[in-house]
Amino acid sequence: MQNKFAWISTPDEVWEDKKEMITTALESGIDHVLDLDDIENIRKLGNVKIIANSDDADIYLVGINGEGDGVLELNDNFADSVDIANAKKAKNEGKQVCAYIKITDKAHEQLAVKLGPIVDYIILVGTDWTIIPLENIIADLQKEDVQIIAAVRDVDGAKVALETLEHGTDGVIFEANDFNQTKKIAQEVVEASQAKYDLKIATVTNVKPLGSGDRVCVDTTDMMKPGEGMLIGSYSKSMFLVHSESLESEYVASRPFRVNAGPVQAYVMVPGNKTRYLSELVAGDEVLIVNTEGETRTAYVGRSKIERRPLILIEAEYEGKIIRTLLQNAETIRIVDENNEPLSVADIKPGDKVKVYIESNARHFGIAIDETIIEQ
Repeated sequence: MQNKFAWISTPDEVWEDKKEMITTALESGIDHVLDLDDIENIRKLGNVKIIANSDDADIYLVGINGEGDGVLELNDNFADSVDIANAKKAKNEGKQVCAYIKITDKAHEQLAVKLGPIVDYIILVGTDWTIIPLENIIADLQKEDVQIIAAVRDVDGAKVALETLEHGTDGVIFEANDFNQTKKIAQEVVEASQAKYDLKIATVTNVKPLGSGDRVCVDTTDMMKPGEGMLIGSYSKSMFLVHSESLESEYVASRPFRVNAGPVQAYVMVPGNKTRYLSELVAGDEVLIVNTEGETRTAYVGRSKIERRPLILIEAEYEGKIIRTLLQNAETIRIVDENNEPLSVADIKPGDKVKVYIESNARHFGIAIDETIIEQ
């Protein structure tokens, strides 16, 4: 599942009230603001992307005071469309462009489809619509490289928009006029972005202590709970659920932000159903935290530590497929068993049942592809 996003439009308020609403949005993880009046003031609040019909905006807006919002009459043949002409001009100047369209009739629905191949984003504003126009536009533009954003009033509207036609819109935009509403919509967007992985039960077939190798500890910016960890493995399409260091131990204090992940060549699942090599991870990279039910959330790498440590090979079998991973050979390193309990590598033995993720597609540069690749 792709990452969804939220933008805000600013309320028609004095600057001090508007400032508080924008600050709340920023604190909630929303950093794109549609505003036509206070660009310079907004920039002082943080690293914000401004959407406006102004040359100094980060994303140039067409459709305001145009055909998109109904100020100018829209002709059926679109040949002399002002909004289309302005969008093409801005793109030719190297700008990112967003179209703003009120869907009041079929003609404006078609305007959205015409603008889709030209612009980077489309904001769709429904006046008194059902979900059908939104479904039509998503279907018509699904092969275009454009992000569709639905204007919503509340968290219920955001949920509907993000789930329309299974894929949903790429994002939502709403007027930031209520602190609690802003936080709720931001959380809904986070939840809508969360993929779920279908974890399987594999049988351990071999456990073999090895010599030393370079292993990676991934320290994240999130505190993980018992039952959470990361999907990691020697093969990009078959991974073990490696448990976080969120458990107390007689040997060492817990480190709930850490996954002792494995050697440098191992793969780790990251957002977007992609994989990275553990050795590639650096501070600021995104990783996927996964729980025992396969539910996920995104976290950031705060630090990646590579150290020389003794390793252990774990092999398991699922429906005739052999899965392998290497981990540090230490009592505090755990995978997850069939009962969702952490299982230390010091205690693993052939016959144990453990949780794994199996994918049918191969991967090329971390992206799932329909191709035969042999990993062993």
